[in-house]
Amino acid sequence: MVQTAPRRLEPMDLPLPEIDADSGLLRVEACGICGSDYEQFAGVLRTPLPVVPGHEPLGVVAAIGDRAAKRWGVDVGDRIAVETMLSCRHCAACLGGAYHLCGARRIYSYVPLSEPPGLWGAYAQYLFLAPNAVVHRMDASLPVSTAVMFNPLGAGFRWAVEIPRTGPGDRVVILGPGQRGLASVLACREAGAAQIVVTGLAADAPKLALAREFGADATIDVENEDARARIRELTLGQGADVVVDVSSYSTKPVAESLDYVRMGGTVVLAGVKGFQEIPGFVSDKVVMKEITIRGAIGVTSSGYANAIRLLERRKVPVERMHTHDFGLRDAELAIRTLAREIPGEASIHSCLVPEE
Repeated sequence: MVQTAPRRLEPMDLPLPEIDADSGLLRVEACGICGSDYEQFAGVLRTPLPVVPGHEPLGVVAAIGDRAAKRWGVDVGDRIAVETMLSCRHCAACLGGAYHLCGARRIYSYVPLSEPPGLWGAYAQYLFLAPNAVVHRMDASLPVSTAVMFNPLGAGFRWAVEIPRTGPGDRVVILGPGQRGLASVLACREAGAAQIVVTGLAADAPKLALAREFGADATIDVENEDARARIRELTLGQGADVVVDVSSYSTKPVAESLDYVRMGGTVVLAGVKGFQEIPGFVSDKVVMKEITIRGAIGVTSSGYANAIRLLERRKVPVERMHTHDFGLRDAELAIRTLAREIPGEASIHSCLVPEE
């Protein structure tokens, strides 16, 4: 499926590329869908067009060059999860371990058809594995719809644990109960957080209930409760050690996070807002409370590795988060369902499953 214009996806046949010694070809089993898929679909991200979307690929190695097989430690027939970022591996950021901040980085699903071989997104039956791709071998016996959740779970580990250094005894408030908010609950519980609170809207009641199943100690309906007073009560007047904003589009949680966090605490901003300004953001609160504010973009290998270990242990009912499978030609329906544009349909985690 090729995006040819904002809010327009069209089926196209593309040739399979020749694979050299350093590259590979993935037969896509599933591609996860998240909020940035909707932003790309709607034209907010202004990605080059035409393009094959899809940046959460899970699949089986269909072809691979000898050097690539040695470098990645995989071979034809192995199931792998593919990371989103394609970095240069040579700049200061890459050499310093921040390869996701590479100045020359490219991102699967944002590389246009005009750049050969064109198969740079996973809304397709096959995906080109570039020589600088990062892949992770996965247990082939995991159900596809469960295994493909490696990406949101990886975000939970990186955004809610690694970046703010969440550890045993910490109090955490997670703003937004979508797939990455729920993944953050699982990650913080794995990290030993003492208290996890999740906020959401009245329409998020099923997601908030699932957050409690996943280990959240309390949930707050911000439309019908005073979130500031409730968080103060739950944290015994101290505020949270860590606040993670994974809500989409709404800017209000960003300003409110400064009231939820304790003196000297950390706020992680990971939910994108369409480049809107933040009304009511009082910077003096940051100064007076010495709040650390961290941005979070993407997931790195350690986050993916932790997510895959969690999935392969089969100890947590992660599958409860998955709500919809869609065929490849139903990509637009899948995106609009996730964005609540389809009346009567509510999605938490969805994926596209290409036809054979």
